[in-house]
Amino acid sequence: MNTTIDTLVIVVFSAFVLCIGMLFARTGRNLKSFFAGGEAVPWFIGGLSLFMSFFSAGTFVAWGSIAYKHGWVAITIQWTMCIGALVTGLFLAPRWKAAGALTAAEFIRERLGTTVQKAYIFIFTLVSVFIKGSVLYPVAKLVSVSLNLPLVPCTIGLGLFMIAYTAVGGLWAVMVTDILQFVVLSAAVFILLPLSLDRVGGLQGFTSAVPDNFFNLLNGEYTLGFVLAFVIYHIAYIGGNWTFVQRYTSVDSPKSARKVAFLFAALYLVSPVIWMFPPMIYKAINPSLTGLDTENAYLMICRLVLPPGLLGLMLTGMYFSTSASANTALNVVSAVFTNDIYKGLINPKASDKQLMRVARGSSWFFGLGMIGIALLVPAAGGIVEVVLSISAISGGPLLAPPLWALFSKRLTSQTTLWITVIGLAVNLFFKILSPWLLDFKLTRGAETIIGVGLPLLLLLAYELYAGQKKAIAAEYLRYRATRAQKREEALLHVDTGESFEVRKQNRFGLRVIAFSLAFTGVMLFGLSALATSGAGITAGIAGVILLAALIPWRASQRIQLVQSTQETKKLVNSENR
Repeated sequence: MNTTIDTLVIVVFSAFVLCIGMLFARTGRNLKSFFAGGEAVPWFIGGLSLFMSFFSAGTFVAWGSIAYKHGWVAITIQWTMCIGALVTGLFLAPRWKAAGALTAAEFIRERLGTTVQKAYIFIFTLVSVFIKGSVLYPVAKLVSVSLNLPLVPCTIGLGLFMIAYTAVGGLWAVMVTDILQFVVLSAAVFILLPLSLDRVGGLQGFTSAVPDNFFNLLNGEYTLGFVLAFVIYHIAYIGGNWTFVQRYTSVDSPKSARKVAFLFAALYLVSPVIWMFPPMIYKAINPSLTGLDTENAYLMICRLVLPPGLLGLMLTGMYFSTSASANTALNVVSAVFTNDIYKGLINPKASDKQLMRVARGSSWFFGLGMIGIALLVPAAGGIVEVVLSISAISGGPLLAPPLWALFSKRLTSQTTLWITVIGLAVNLFFKILSPWLLDFKLTRGAETIIGVGLPLLLLLAYELYAGQKKAIAAEYLRYRATRAQKREEALLHVDTGESFEVRKQNRFGLRVIAFSLAFTGVMLFGLSALATSGAGITAGIAGVILLAALIPWRASQRIQLVQSTQETKKLVNSENR
């Protein structure tokens, strides 16, 4: 491995991404533009951003570890995300957009009340900081091992860089980075896969060198019950996680929100097969990894077969996939704090300038918390244990009730709180107290089934009980009245040029994406000249990326910046009043 070239690639890409964040520093005029892209983000940008927000170095470390140890079941588990996204596209994403709220927390306040909102904000913020902090650890570990850097300073440095461009640029900065690292990662994996197969002697050499059960759909502790529970969990997670809800509310219509989820589903149908084969191939090359060392399987196959510079490209993609995932959480946690706590509870009359200061400051505050969590991951048993455990404990109790409230007119705030508290208490008991007091620990499948199934059973039981009594929640009636009032206010609202500014911001974002793709393509062409193997593949992918840069560029040209006659009249009338 040529450490100098790989380090140079990481530094150049990192500087480039930071410049992107700075470019968006002045595009966010208010909360709507900073956190929701003016609710006019193109659906295909939202879909790719959603896909990469779900992606992280944990995908390579955690799922790569499972793929190395158990084979195809790592792909089976990730296909549950495809099913979850299909259900979300059919039923949930359009509902979120139609609800008319900037954040999921705003919907919870309007539908279930301030008390429920406060409780959920506290739990969501805590869970987000833990999960996204934990996924910062694996990429710091990858970069540390690859470039022979100390782990702790590496974690802190990467975390600070991650926060910087989110706090500056808002949602568009996050989405542009999502697209860029999607392209970088895809390019790296498409180069890695054929080189890996060539090293092991082709497909036949690979299949003959791995265990007989390596291509079973289910394997080890990942049973049918676990997979079915994960399907239900991912319906709730993709459909109800606040970071993903933001992608459905930032587009222009319920139809576009549905397309966002469907694009995510299509990508997760194909991508797990491509992403997971390299660590599976490494099992045929070196079957001796055990324990936490299996988390390094992806890195080891990269170091073994990638030519100079391309390992740096792969590490860059892994880092920015993690930062994209964490940045999405940062953007939403900051949005919830600014919109629903500071503006909603502390300072309702705050100006846009004040709100933007709070938005950027809270991004730094929560980001530093994530760095602290990342430093504690090794003591918690590794990334697989942390992510799956937190998901099993909090996923069902936190996500299921708000999703149920999108459809139910009977669910009350008190019932929501009870179901959430009971679900969390039961999950925490079996995870923490039961092994200590009773010497009994649930299997991974049972942990997930109880974590997701119990809240759903409680919600169904209450719905049937309230249905027999023909009860309609008072909170639902207030929500209907509030929605009617918001629609009337929207009709009376005078657009004093905001739609023009939104179009301007979106055109700028698309052009930055086009330039970023072109930059990536040119850099890949340069790396192909240095490659000791795979030069032709690298150059070919560089050409495809350069052609792909034309797509967002042409889309930007279709956005008209000349104000319409209607907009001009509204602006003149508002100034004359």
